[in-house]
Amino acid sequence: MSVHPLPITPPTGGRPGPAADRPLLQAEGVTLEYRTAAHTVRATHRVSFDVHRGDRFVLLGPSGCGKSTLLKAVGGFIAPREGSIRLDGRVVSGPGPDRVVVFQEFDQLPPWKTVKENVMFPLLASKRAGRREAEARALHWLHKVGLDRFADAFPHTLSGGMKQRVAIARALAMQPEVLLMDEPFAALDALTRRKMQEELQALWEEERFTLLFVTHSIEEALVVGNRILLLSPHPGRVRAEINSHQFGLHSLGGSEFQSTAKRIHGLLFDEPAQAGGVDAADAGHLPRPPRVQEA
Repeated sequence: MSVHPLPITPPTGGRPGPAADRPLLQAEGVTLEYRTAAHTVRATHRVSFDVHRGDRFVLLGPSGCGKSTLLKAVGGFIAPREGSIRLDGRVVSGPGPDRVVVFQEFDQLPPWKTVKENVMFPLLASKRAGRREAEARALHWLHKVGLDRFADAFPHTLSGGMKQRVAIARALAMQPEVLLMDEPFAALDALTRRKMQEELQALWEEERFTLLFVTHSIEEALVVGNRILLLSPHPGRVRAEINSHQFGLHSLGGSEFQSTAKRIHGLLFDEPAQAGGVDAADAGHLPRPPRVQEA
């Protein structure tokens, strides 16, 4: 079956509307750099994107394109060299409980705390809840991720997928404005990874939280996200933005899914000029990245 290129619509531009219509998260011309012993490395160059409430927004690109660095900047751990990041209209100037990160490492849970204590800990440490409320929230979210029976277990007794469920429960118990996930399923085996993607999708359908998700897997991006920002190889520049709300685990193997995955690969690696991407010196002058939509 032939692959038909997806039409690319130009950026809409314009200024944000009233507060009710304003994106929850706005990155404007964000350039990120970090220093090594020998020199300064530019991780991203003038990256712009908007995330609206309830979005499952994916940052997709090859290793080294700066997507995890962007996530850290949204988390407030790295300050932009150029540009700005705003959350609900306020400039992000440091970490805060309104942005919680789930990492890919399994050792993000203190091993001396039980599962329930791990979920309670950030609520107590941030003083967002007293002990009774923190325990109630912990048990609520452990039930949501199917781990209420393991509330009194310790992390070393859990599988990798179960540990990630605890990390997700801990993050959502904080009721953040944005849940940040940095390749959270990358270290899992293929079957567990697929199961976690399914559970994340089901959890989002029920709770409609706002998600910013980092991956280098095209298939995972299409399954998890409703919008995908494509970043070029190092340094990361915006190539295009894809609407992917029609895809999910049910789409795997389908002709439309496969042709879109192939087209994304071309946009990332083969066709920056045809894709209308911004892999050019004046990238920051575009008000918004081009958006790729289904025909």
